[in-house]
Amino acid sequence: MSLAYLKNLLSRYSRLSETYSVDSEKVFQVPFGKEPCDVELVAGSESSEVRSFLQEKKKVVDARLVSDAIIGLSDGMTVPFALTAGLSTLEDTNVVVFGGLAELIAGAISMGLGGYLGAKSEEQSYQASLKETREQAVVHPSSTAAMISDIFDPYDLPSTLVADLAAHISQSPNLPYFLMKFHHALPEPSESRAITCAITIALGYFVGGFVPLLPYFFVGPHEAFYALRWSVATMVVALFLFGYGKTCFVSGWRGSQNIRRGVIGGLQMVLVGGLAAGSAMVLVKAFQSLASSGSPDDKHD
Repeated sequence: MSLAYLKNLLSRYSRLSETYSVDSEKVFQVPFGKEPCDVELVAGSESSEVRSFLQEKKKVVDARLVSDAIIGLSDGMTVPFALTAGLSTLEDTNVVVFGGLAELIAGAISMGLGGYLGAKSEEQSYQASLKETREQAVVHPSSTAAMISDIFDPYDLPSTLVADLAAHISQSPNLPYFLMKFHHALPEPSESRAITCAITIALGYFVGGFVPLLPYFFVGPHEAFYALRWSVATMVVALFLFGYGKTCFVSGWRGSQNIRRGVIGGLQMVLVGGLAAGSAMVLVKAFQSLASSGSPDDKHD
């Protein structure tokens, strides 16, 4: 019996005391395994339903990939924007461009490394939990059977079917993977998870941070303030669209309530980015005035 088939079975049962008839003999026609291809052993309509279920799951965008992209874009669209806005007070376009590019490269590397180390830690944590689950299955088989029964309890399955499932799964060599997925709710991380996470976050940071820097490439060496106006206008639109898209991606795109949530999310991103940029400009101006007031030439005059 495969994990995918059991997942399909659970989806058939509601947590609200609804009664469904299940042919337990048909359930056991599929040996419990780790590979989804084992589901093909199910006869007739069961096999087609499971295959359609797996195909639908493949079409869904990986939530972790989306999360990594959002993390990179969020930081990339606020921190470099604040830096370029602050450096614009020096009224030197070259300083803004070189400083912005240096921050983008360093920030992207730092964010990518952070994502890589975080994913590696997640992988190590999964392996440690898997090892502990394997030991528990060998040392305490009775508690393992109780854990399996707890997984099926919310779905109002017949007690005899739950007992048969628990007995069958307890004897499976893939029992630890079943418990990791359905009891601990820990999906097995892919081998390329760390690299994918690092690249996604780093690229998101660089792309998001390059947007406010673009106007400075099209102005003269002493027109940083003019470029800042275009940068602010560009970032207001970009931050709003990003906040709107990020919110609606989670809550949905249709409906007045989802649209309202998207607008609020967009305005929040504009507010956060504006506060960061404004704070940077004020701090740079303050440091500049302190440096000017404390220079030897001013004291001599």
